[in-house]
Amino acid sequence: MNAKVNISNRAGASFPVRRMNFNFDDVPEYWMNGSAGLTHFMTALSALFPDGEKLFIDSVRAVRYHPSIKDNEALQKEISAFIGQEAMHTHEHAGFNASAQKYGHDVAKYERQTGVVIQTARKLFAKVVKPFGMTQEMVDLTATTALEHFTATIASQLLVNNHIQELMTDSTMSTMWFWHAIEENEHKAVAYDVYEAVFGKGVKAYALRSSALIFAMTLIFIAQSSFVFNLLKEDKKLNLKELSMIYKYAYSPSKGIIAGMTKEMFAYFRPGFHPNDLDTVQLLETWKAKLGF
Repeated sequence: MNAKVNISNRAGASFPVRRMNFNFDDVPEYWMNGSAGLTHFMTALSALFPDGEKLFIDSVRAVRYHPSIKDNEALQKEISAFIGQEAMHTHEHAGFNASAQKYGHDVAKYERQTGVVIQTARKLFAKVVKPFGMTQEMVDLTATTALEHFTATIASQLLVNNHIQELMTDSTMSTMWFWHAIEENEHKAVAYDVYEAVFGKGVKAYALRSSALIFAMTLIFIAQSSFVFNLLKEDKKLNLKELSMIYKYAYSPSKGIIAGMTKEMFAYFRPGFHPNDLDTVQLLETWKAKLGF
């Protein structure tokens, strides 16, 4: 593993904060099976994380001392560990994104664009739902709850899809993504539990979280796809070969990572849904052992 790991559980939560320190200096330009298309697909996804993870942290922090949860010691410990894990994800993805610059891929530009999309979307959505008595804090936490379901679902696909794992041929990058995937599933219920504790389980809360997922997934698909297209175009690799590899990796019904997410993504729309309904306990134990955690 090309990383120094310091595991801390000072918060006393059900999961630890692993302080990683990956060295991306020797990561090759096309680290994913030598393919520009596959590499740029994951780089475009990585470009979403620094500002996305900041939204997650800020939205939970904004309500953590709400009267309904401020004295919930167990949940407060989970929140602290959640913030710690998300902060590390931001740090390591920002480090990888910066390392891609040396190959001439301006990932910083796509990080900035992600920030603009997030801020524009959250303010627009808040205006739409304001007549229904919903605040900006509620909108931000709802977006985080929806996006956490997305990240946990795509993460579990990384951990179960052998085809995808075989394509991650660089050990540093594969370890980074598998570490991130483990932690997204470890803390997948935290934002949801905060959301339900603060805003309840009524019709309004259900309608908002369901519509937020549709809105968020639409924006992610548009943003990430445009980043992939532009990265390939700027790299002069926008061709049928690379696009077909992306299709097989992401969207093909038999092996695609996005196609494999469908069932779990739709589970979010079930009334009474909870993230822990999707059991990944044994999966995480297996992968933590593989990575020496």
